[in-house]
Amino acid sequence: MKWTDIAAIAEALYDKLPDIDPAAVRFVDLHNWVVELEGFDDDRTRGGEKVLEAIQQAWIDEAR
Repeated sequence: MKWTDIAAIAEALYDKLPDIDPAAVRFVDLHNWVVELEGFDDDRTRGGEKVLEAIQQAWIDEAR
């Protein structure tokens, strides 16, 4: 997975962290969880605020 795989990341987070409310997640935690996902293979430093916002929104949508 790369940072651009927003939907796949959101699905993986939903599966891995089912008890977490994605709307209440801090970006520091979100970033750490993304780079720790199995299959994530991208530059850790590229996960900027806009990408994290998109991932968070996709995760919120996935949780609904």
